[in-house]
Order: sequence, then C-alpha cells, then structure tokens
Amino acid sequence: MTVAELFCERENQYLSEFAFRTSQTRGRDRECAKCPNRTEFQRDRDRIIHSKSFRRLMHKTQVFFFPEDEHYRTRMTHTLEVSQIARIIARALRLNEDLCEAVALGHDLGHTPFGHSGEKAMQKFYDESFAHYEQSIRVVEKLENNGEGLNLTWEVKDAILNHSGSNEASTLEGRIIKLADRIAYINHDIDDAVRANILSLDDIPKELLSTLGRGHSERINNMVTSIIRESMDKPYVKMSNEISEATMELRAFLFTNVYHNKMVKSEEDKAIEMLRILFEYYVKNPKEMPDIYYRHTATEPVERCVCDFLSSMTDRYAVDLFRGLYVPSNWRRNL
Repeated sequence: MTVAELFCERENQYLSEFAFRTSQTRGRDRECAKCPNRTEFQRDRDRIIHSKSFRRLMHKTQVFFFPEDEHYRTRMTHTLEVSQIARIIARALRLNEDLCEAVALGHDLGHTPFGHSGEKAMQKFYDESFAHYEQSIRVVEKLENNGEGLNLTWEVKDAILNHSGSNEASTLEGRIIKLADRIAYINHDIDDAVRANILSLDDIPKELLSTLGRGHSERINNMVTSIIRESMDKPYVKMSNEISEATMELRAFLFTNVYHNKMVKSEEDKAIEMLRILFEYYVKNPKEMPDIYYRHTATEPVERCVCDFLSSMTDRYAVDLFRGLYVPSNWRRNL
C-alpha cells in the first residue's frame, strides 16, 4: 500500500460521514499518473503553492494601497489566514482538511491588483460581469504553467468558483471557505484599520463587541466556535443565528466606515484611471504583452487577453509599467 493509499484509508476510518473523501473526486480535466505519497487534494495544494500566481499575492492589495508599514495585510497574508481558519474548522468537524487547504490557498489567485478597486476597473473597462473568483478559475485552467493550467481536481475548482456571494460550493469543505474568508477579512481589516487610525474599537457598536468579542483573537475564536458547535455531525456548515447576524452587522459596519472611507479610497480613482489607460494601451498594442497572454489573442478577443494580463499584475508591477510607458525618465548622456 502506498502512502497516498494509506492516507485515503485513514480518511475512510476517521472522517465524518458528511466529509468529502479523496476517493470520491470527479478527477481532473487531464488524466495524470498518481502520486504515491500524496492524495489528489494534497497535490492540488502543492500545485497552487508552487504557482507564480500564488507568489504574486504577496504584492497585491488587501485594503490599503502601497502601505509603508509592512504589517498591513496583503492578499497573500489574507490567503494564509483563510487557510488557517478553514483548517481548524475542518479538523474539528472531521471534514477533509486537505481539500479545505487547497481551496483556501487558491481562492484568490485571480484577484486583480489594488484589491476590489482593480476588480471594479475590470468591470468598468472590460466587462461588467467580471468577478475575481471566475478569474481565479481562468488562472488555474488556462493561464498558469505556461498556459497549460494547474489541472486541479473538479472539487477544488468548484469551491474556488463558489467561495463568494450567494454561490454555494458542492462540498461542505468548499462551504467552509466562504465562512473562513469572511471571518478572516472582517477581523484583519478591523486590525489594519485600527493600525491606520481610521477606526477605533470604541467606534464599533458595543452590542457587536459584546456578542463577538472585543479582541481580534477573541472574535475569531467565537466565530469559529459557533460554526463548530452548530455544525458538528450535521450535513451543513453554518454559524449560530446570533453570531451570524452580529457578523453580518459588523461586515456592514466595515463597508460604511472602512471600505468606503475617503482616506482608504483616496488613491482609488488614480488606480482605476491608471488601469484604464493600460487597458486601452494593450488593446491597441497586444504584441507588447508577454507571450502567455498575447498567444490567446489568436482564439479569444484581445480585450479578454488584456484583462488576463492586467488582472495578473501586482500593484507595484502595474505602477512601474505605467511609469515606464507614460512618465519621462531622467536623461543621461552616455560617457
């Protein structure tokens, strides 16, 4: 028996009856030889971690553009916090932790530079239906690995696609990611907003702090504990009504006081305008894009390919590219 087969056997012995077992996977778009040491979901996790798109998350905005203080969250640190929260919930509920981890690490691979401001730019200049979770699927299917994609399992892709909004993943593990994502960003965005002096804990309604907790760790623990208690040995994953309602009220509070705050959004118009100019430039000059994006213009609209290119950028790459195209450099005489 291989190590991978031993892992699968342990799943059968240990996991909840409601867990998704690796042996149940619908598989991959392209068949490939089995790994003797890793399950299929463990392989997906590793493929995501080793991808270029994953590494670029470290230089993509979470909320604050170009913070000088390196302790502000980025899309990478957000992803790691989602993974940590999801794994705790999955382990407690005896669900498939490997599936959860793979989805958590890959759920934002298609996110634009400048966070949701970049997403807004793509909706405005490319297609109003553009969504980062759909772009994440495009990344893992068409853009990564020199255009061959990561060839992930169906269940991981399904959960990535359905981690946001009213969408619902097919597995309980995928549904955990939606909750873990929300728990992570609500709490770390409060932490960053307090660090930025945009928000004080005293600004948050007292009844919400009373229900959820005043401290960062306390709130996360209460939310996670609520999910575990409510969902143990059940065919669903959810918070208790009290904690869920308070969580959504806190989320609404953040939209009003942080995400739409004038100070936070002070650079948004500049970022969106910059992406507009870059979008129009590369639609007119597609051959100047890297080959991985340009080659798709043979079979897809150029606007689609330019969207792929811009969405892949980190914040600093987008700014440096714009500067190189439109900002004069100092002239130096060759000696």
